[in-house]
Amino acid sequence: MSLAPTGGPDAAVLLPHWLSGEDRALLAAVVRAAVEEPGVHPVAAVHLADVLTELHVAAARDAVWPGPAARVRRVTGWADDVLPVRLSAAELASVLDLAGLPPALRATLGGHRP
Repeated sequence: MSLAPTGGPDAAVLLPHWLSGEDRALLAAVVRAAVEEPGVHPVAAVHLADVLTELHVAAARDAVWPGPAARVRRVTGWADDVLPVRLSAAELASVLDLAGLPPALRATLGGHRP
């Protein structure tokens, strides 16, 4: 279950962040570690849990509907393991607030491309 969006109509918009398989695995590991920390803020924990869910959904989405992502990869020249991970502004902010987020992954998420 996720929190209801606050901050206006754009708060619920999910933007795709095209991440490689390695980036998705690293993001999942960093987010899992953050969620398990005893001092994590409850709201941040919910957003981070939603990020973990989206990582699974992105893979499932590609398995069921492989065409759209394949077309983007073909046009951009990205590797076959690059998938869109759709994050809300609150989810992205929660991820970017993590001290353990590697700089390269932080840059990838900030720039919306792998």
